Amino acid sequence: MDGIATMQIQNLNALVDAVRHEIIERYRPGEDDPHLKVLQAAHISDDEYFSHMVLDDLNLIIRDIREAHKKDSESTPQTTVADELKENLEAVENFKGSRDEKLVVLYCKQLGINYKNLSDEEFRWLIRILQKSKKTGTPISQRKKR
Repeated sequence: MDGIATMQIQNLNALVDAVRHEIIERYRPGEDDPHLKVLQAAHISDDEYFSHMVLDDLNLIIRDIREAHKKDSESTPQTTVADELKENLEAVENFKGSRDEKLVVLYCKQLGINYKNLSDEEFRWLIRILQKSKKTGTPISQRKKR
């Protein structure tokens, strides 16, 4: 920030301008000449340069922090909600039972409940609770768990 970088940026921009003017005087290209457009785009704004430098430094720091805390207990899990849902749907698809039982198994999996550990009474209560939902589609029958 002592002005050296700003001075060098100004020198580079002046050099680009000199080359650009030389090309214009010598070859008289049109306004849409791609070489002139490249030289015009080569100008560097010192504000953009410093912002970019700071941003690069911050990105490295943030990447290091994220990497260092990847395994923390508060960090997000490696699997996404979509991955878990896909896995649960595949398990339910392979489950032998009625549509209603599959729906109960899916809800249990999503809630982290082991379906096999439910008593018949708990199963019936879960069916009754799910019947109250407008999102389950068709009403769930009162069949007992197999």
